[in-house]
Amino acid sequence: MRHAILAAAAALALGTLAACNPAPAAPAGPTAEEVNATVAKAVADARAEDVAAATAAHADPGPAVYFVNIKDGDTVSSPIRIVFGVYGKGVAPKDINVPDTGHHHLLIDTELSAEEMKFAIPNDAQHMHFGAGQTEVTLPGLPAGQHTLQLVFGNMKHEQMMPPMMSPKITITVK
Repeated sequence: MRHAILAAAAALALGTLAACNPAPAAPAGPTAEEVNATVAKAVADARAEDVAAATAAHADPGPAVYFVNIKDGDTVSSPIRIVFGVYGKGVAPKDINVPDTGHHHLLIDTELSAEEMKFAIPNDAQHMHFGAGQTEVTLPGLPAGQHTLQLVFGNMKHEQMMPPMMSPKITITVK
């Protein structure tokens, strides 16, 4: 019994000593404000890198339209996903009157004649309109063989921007 009392007393003494010398507190984590500031800086840095990369990718200062994911001479399989790019202007749906904005038109196996360039871009199978502000399309039925593609950027009335914004015409082969 005496041993049990001594063991209990020793345990009580050790517990008391532990209470007098608590373990060091863990360092506090960052505040919500610090986390928000860090995230905001990371986002700003990433956006600045994106702008720098986009600017570096284009030799001319723009504005211009271009194909993002295909290039002249590519061989592709159907269906073909085509992504449109623009810099120096913004993309907006037709009938939205905001300065320096427009929307894409894709010319397939055709080009705009000097006469056609004076009017709204036609809307048919060879002159595709993306008046909702779309920046890509998947073409499911382009037949096998060679085809030319060209992007034209139009204003809210489907007329060419002034000065005209047209990508170089590219030739692709559908296998």
